[in-house]
Amino acid sequence: MTDEALRRRDVDDAEPAATDWQPDPRRWRVLGVTLVVGFMSLLDVTIVNVAIPSMRAGLEASTSGIQWVVSGYALAFGLTLVAGGRLGDAYGRRRMMLIGLTGFVLSSAAVGLAPNVETLVAARLAQGASAGLLTPQNSGLIQQLFRGAERGRAFGMFGFTVATASALGPILGGVIIAVAGEEQGWRWLFLINIPIGAVAAVAIARLVPGRPPEQEGRPWIDLPGAALLGLVVLCVLFPLVSAEGGARLPLLLVPLALPLGWAFVRWERRLRVRGRPPLLDVSLLRRTPGYAGGLVVGALYFTGFTGIFLVLSVHLQESLGLSALQAGALTTPFAVGAAVTAPPAGRLVSRIGRRITVLALGSMMTGVALVALLVPGRDDVTALVWVMVPTLLLAGLGGGGVISPNFTLTLAEVPPEMGGAAGGALQTVQRIGSALGAALLMTAYGLAGGADAPETALRAALLTSLAVLALALVTAVRADRATETPRG
Repeated sequence: MTDEALRRRDVDDAEPAATDWQPDPRRWRVLGVTLVVGFMSLLDVTIVNVAIPSMRAGLEASTSGIQWVVSGYALAFGLTLVAGGRLGDAYGRRRMMLIGLTGFVLSSAAVGLAPNVETLVAARLAQGASAGLLTPQNSGLIQQLFRGAERGRAFGMFGFTVATASALGPILGGVIIAVAGEEQGWRWLFLINIPIGAVAAVAIARLVPGRPPEQEGRPWIDLPGAALLGLVVLCVLFPLVSAEGGARLPLLLVPLALPLGWAFVRWERRLRVRGRPPLLDVSLLRRTPGYAGGLVVGALYFTGFTGIFLVLSVHLQESLGLSALQAGALTTPFAVGAAVTAPPAGRLVSRIGRRITVLALGSMMTGVALVALLVPGRDDVTALVWVMVPTLLLAGLGGGGVISPNFTLTLAEVPPEMGGAAGGALQTVQRIGSALGAALLMTAYGLAGGADAPETALRAALLTSLAVLALALVTAVRADRATETPRG
């Protein structure tokens, strides 16, 4: 079968005709439930940053052991995103959300009750894998339930969830630890997921649509493709998260990602020729407008964005002696700014397209540059507040306008039956970007002096972030010029 024939087949099957498609009247309630679950799973990526000192003291664990509490979650999360999205495409969103949420709640309980660091790390790996099953169902459901301008608004709410979960993690963690106590308070960061997850499971079972009747029958799942892609992600993510803890030997795995990636692409193309459903239709990169550029923008943005909060948390607590709650409070303006702009950005993207991403990145870079330029000395905490509140607010106003439009534009032309896998791929590159950004910015912070020269070190890390965000900006500008503005 030729590429042109395959393209025509995919376009014909991509979405029902406008006259046949009827919107689900419960779609906004379904979105609300899934976003609560998505917020919970994404929050656990960053909420533990402020809990590391109390975990280390409570379990009498080494720094490297506790580091894997953070890194293991990110690793398992990234490994399962694409497979989780494809399973949702094949077996139905409701089934995969209930399986993933059950695993997430049980593993959260195991984390909160862990008697030692070994059990804690194992439970966090299981928690991350469960989150990888859950999270891509959000983008898949948006593709399935919404069309046109409504899809942009739905992704706007999703972008709001991603941005605020990342930014609010430190302050929520600080509040819980302050209330529950320094030694054992970290356990409640995870135990609180149990009642929230139980209520969400009931809502999912009642509201989220199951597998469409036309898909009845035993679906074919691309297990070899899942294994190959998993090895690719492992060869990239494992060295990155290991580097955060100081290990350098796993970096030898990175070159293996190239031949494994080539083997994955060849296998997926062979499946399409045979008429079998691939794990991820790699031809989307070539023939789907905006998809490849959106992947690059997402990876670069998360590389430059996520590590900022880790560096700030370390700088504020270890170099300036602030508490976890105080450190979290100082990063809250970013979340406030993102909350303000993410929903309207989702509405505007259907009218002005990729230009909104360009403007938002410019705003965020300005805020980060001002923090780097104006950061005061370690003894002037009052000046630090006056610097960080307005500048992080400005950066957050920009950050809220990046994630949701990028999701909308990247997935706009993706067929709904591949929506979960395609959305999982986008979130996978974002997770890789997050791990790379954390390693990159913490390395820059350490090389520039760390705790011995905290202002210089923070400035070096933020300038590194700006360089990566500049690459994201260039990519967004090129993508804007290469594609037409979508119409809602």
